[in-house]
Amino acid sequence: MKLIVHSIIAYCCLFMLTFVVPAIAQHSQDAHADETTATVPLLSEFHDVIYQIWHTAWPEKNVGMLAELLPEVKRYSDSLAHIELPGILRDKKAVWKENVDLLREIAGRYSHATSPLDTQKLMDAAEQLHAQYEKLVRVTRPVLKEIESFHQVLYMLYHHYLPGKDQEKISLSITQLQTAMDLLNAATLPERLKKKEAAFLEARKVLAKSVKALASLNPAKNMKDVEAGVEKMHSDYQALEKVFD
Repeated sequence: MKLIVHSIIAYCCLFMLTFVVPAIAQHSQDAHADETTATVPLLSEFHDVIYQIWHTAWPEKNVGMLAELLPEVKRYSDSLAHIELPGILRDKKAVWKENVDLLREIAGRYSHATSPLDTQKLMDAAEQLHAQYEKLVRVTRPVLKEIESFHQVLYMLYHHYLPGKDQEKISLSITQLQTAMDLLNAATLPERLKKKEAAFLEARKVLAKSVKALASLNPAKNMKDVEAGVEKMHSDYQALEKVFD
């Protein structure tokens, strides 16, 4: 009888570890989905205007169409200056502002070229607008999906679980970071970024080392060491990101 009871208890514990704990973690991440998703909806909406400019008006030298799109160009470029980036992009605020300011400057040149109409200046401004839009997209878009996945876990750990000293979620996050690091270690850069490969590999090696060091610590025994370990890992992650700036 005791053996049966013990078996039932063991099964229930296994169920908790297998289903309930990950479900709690997923629920917590879902509650902060707006913070951990590196997207700017307004930038995505602006793409429709940029697409018309770059794939129809500009190649056809249709200055009439370019002029007609001016109100939308001004609306989106002005609106992008007032949006709040999601939490996961908080480290990108300075470079985002710099590039949005330049986008608005180009939109101003675009506007001036429409009245009086200066075909060459308008064509040049349209080309510059497209290039600057692409720069803004790159600010928000991770270089690799594996980097984004790692950052999503790190963000919750660094900005929510660690400040709240939630030992259970800290421990789970560290486990998830090990898995995310394994995937990142197996990732390769696209051909367009091969010139950054040496710096990337070195930064990745340093990050992997700090993840391994953090995984050896126990939040229940020494939270201060864990806090220092997370801080080191966070700095190493930022160094990895800067490789692609």
